[in-house]
Amino acid sequence: MKILVLNSGSSSQKSCLYDIGKTLPEHPPAPAWEGKIEWDGDHADIHVQNSQGAQLKERVQVASRPDAIYRLLDTLWNGKLRVVSMPSEIDVAGHRIVHGGKEFENATAITPEVKSAIARMSIFAPLHNRAELEGIEIIEKRFGEVLQVAVFDTGFHSRLPEPAVVYPGPYEWLAQGIRRYGFHGINHQYCAERTAQLLGKDLRSLKLVTCHLGNGCSLAAIRDGRSVDTTMGFTPLEGLMMGTRSGSVDPGILTYLMRRGQLTGQQLDDMLNTKSGLLGISGISGDMRQIVAAMKDGHPRAKLAFEIFVHRLQAGIAAMIAALGGIDAFVFTAGIGENSPEVRGAACANFTFLGLKLDGAKNEESSLDQDISISDSSVRVLIVRAQEDWAIARDCWRLISARSPGRASAT
Repeated sequence: MKILVLNSGSSSQKSCLYDIGKTLPEHPPAPAWEGKIEWDGDHADIHVQNSQGAQLKERVQVASRPDAIYRLLDTLWNGKLRVVSMPSEIDVAGHRIVHGGKEFENATAITPEVKSAIARMSIFAPLHNRAELEGIEIIEKRFGEVLQVAVFDTGFHSRLPEPAVVYPGPYEWLAQGIRRYGFHGINHQYCAERTAQLLGKDLRSLKLVTCHLGNGCSLAAIRDGRSVDTTMGFTPLEGLMMGTRSGSVDPGILTYLMRRGQLTGQQLDDMLNTKSGLLGISGISGDMRQIVAAMKDGHPRAKLAFEIFVHRLQAGIAAMIAALGGIDAFVFTAGIGENSPEVRGAACANFTFLGLKLDGAKNEESSLDQDISISDSSVRVLIVRAQEDWAIARDCWRLISARSPGRASAT
C-alpha cells in the first residue's frame, strides 16, 4: 500500500511516501521518498530524497505555492528520484490538519462535508488550515479520485475532561467555541504508544507526561492511553514558553497595553506569536541551540531565556503530574526535546524527590527511542523521535484496513 503524506504549513511543506505491505511494521520504517519545501518570498527551497540515496536540492522562483508543490510531487514519478511509475499507483493521501475543532477525533476520509468543516475551523487556525485545504485541492488535481484522509492535531485531545476544557470566563464562551482544544496531538499520541512499546508495558497502565519541545512547545498528561490535560488551549499560543511565542501571560498585560493605545489587536497577536519567547527575552534567537551556545559564552539574556524556559517547563510538568495523580515516565520529543541534553537535564533536576534518576551519560548521547534514566529510577525518562508523518501514514493504513479487512492485518 503506497501512502503519500502531506504536512502542509504556513512557511513549509513536508511530504513522505511510505510503501507498507499487508502487515503494519512494529517499528517506524524509513520513507521510500521524502521532500520538503521552505518558502522565502517568491522563491522556494526544495529538497527531495529517496530511499536509494538519490537527492535533489534546488532554489527556484515560483509564481505560487501550488507551483512549488506540484514540482515537488512530480519527482515521485519523474527523474532520478522516481519511486512510482504513475500517480495512479498512490493508494491514499494523508494530511495533517492542525485544527479539527471538537468534531473529529480519529482519522477521517475527506469528503466535501469534511472539507467544509476544516474550512470552518480556519477561523481558529487560519494559516495552517488554509494551507492544508490547499494541499487537499492539489492532490485532487494531481491524483484524481485517490482516497484522501485527514488526521487531526486536535483529535487526541478531543475527549479532555470538562474541567480541563472549559475556560473560567463567561459560560457563554463555550457555545461560541471558545474552549481548550490542544495541539501536537498526533505526536503526543504516537510518543505515548511508542513509550509503552519501548518499556514493554500496556499503555493503559501508564501515567505519562509527554513533552513536545520544538519551536512550538506543549505538554500532555496521558492516562489510560488518553489525553487528560494539555498546555496548549484555544490556540497554540497558550502554555509553555516557545521559540518566538510567549506562552501563557497575564491577560491584564494585554488589556493594559491596549488601554494605553500602544498596540492594536493585530500588533499584540504579532508580538505574542513572533517576537516573544526565547527570541523576545534573549534578543538573539528563537533557536535553543543558539541560546545554549550564547549562555555558555556568558550572555546574560540568553541565560535568562534558558532559565525562564526551564522554570515554566518544570511548572507545566508538575501540573501534568497533578492531573495524572502520579507519574511513570517523562517523554521528551521534537527538536529541543530530542537534541538538547541541557534542557532535559535541567527539566528533570527538580524531580529527584519523585525518585527520578537521570543517567547523565545517556542524556548527553541524545540517542533516540531510548530510556535515559538509571535502572533503579522510580520514574522512567525517554527520548522518542517525533514521527508525525509515520503516525499519519499508520492511521491511513488502519482506516483502509478497517474498510477492507482482507487487505491487511495489524501486528
